[in-house]
Amino acid sequence: MKILVTGGGGFLGQAICSRLVGRGLSVISYNRGLYPGLAALGVRQVQADLANFEALAEATAGVDAVFHVGAKAGAWGSFREYFDANVRGTRNVIAACRLNTVRTLVYTSSPSVTHRATTPVIGLSESRVPLASGFKAWYPATKRVAEEIVLEANGTDLSTVALRPRLIWGPGDNQLLPRLVDRAQQGRLRFVGDGQNKVDTTYIDNAAQAHLDAFDALHGNRGARCAGKAYFISNGEPKPISEIVNGLLRAAGAPIVKELVPFRVAYWLGAALEAAYTVLPFKGEPMMTRFLAEQLSTPHFYDISAARRDFGYQPRVSVLEGLRQLGHWWQEQQAAEQAERS
Repeated sequence: MKILVTGGGGFLGQAICSRLVGRGLSVISYNRGLYPGLAALGVRQVQADLANFEALAEATAGVDAVFHVGAKAGAWGSFREYFDANVRGTRNVIAACRLNTVRTLVYTSSPSVTHRATTPVIGLSESRVPLASGFKAWYPATKRVAEEIVLEANGTDLSTVALRPRLIWGPGDNQLLPRLVDRAQQGRLRFVGDGQNKVDTTYIDNAAQAHLDAFDALHGNRGARCAGKAYFISNGEPKPISEIVNGLLRAAGAPIVKELVPFRVAYWLGAALEAAYTVLPFKGEPMMTRFLAEQLSTPHFYDISAARRDFGYQPRVSVLEGLRQLGHWWQEQQAAEQAERS
């Protein structure tokens, strides 16, 4: 069996590729760059953009299933960047699947497609949290459109499912944890609100396993219960955001965070920075946006019983065990970097 993973070079993508290779499957990764970690796994890499339909059509030739993980994430950037990667790219993936009679598509969505300002989500299922509108960032807005495209594509020729993993973390993370550690060391981290709002997170092994569980249920089974549906994915262990962030920082041996900033201050700071970054030639992205202020201060945790029921998802690594494994990995990374410098 041959599998294509878009965004296979990313944090989640590499974890999925590793598990597919472990099953003895032939894996192709479709990335904008080339990744040594994938090469070490024996994964064939196609270097191209999701907006390039011709490259996607060629990459999906002879493929049995696609894991569409690739996307432009983040809370800042132009509409065109997000649209081309997340909406146009998803349309291209589906068109390429149909052109090459690929039968199965597992799509990585996001719970942010249901985000409504400061409206809390407290243990609710997919049926009780409808898709949102009026987004303050292009990422959730374009991911919502992409998720709808994927689910509407489900049919007799192509079986699709969308997964919404919440805040993925763990060994191999070269984005979230390094940024948290850097800001904590500089004394630039604050909790928005009181830091007690409970949130869901997903350990990387659990997030990857959820994708394989959905694939196993969907592939070759036209009557699969998960076909054409979206599912929240998490560890099923909601905790205060302060406990999560400080747990990650402790695992990395970094200073913990105690300082708070009121939501209104963070929100209006985000609005001011968004305006400044829009009209001035600043590089990078604002340290705060309105969307981030809402996300960081609002309870967001979900009922994952539908994923358990429909495709047997079961979080296998607890938050406590995940933090232990993360600490070991971080220490190994730091030791390796120190050895290279000396």
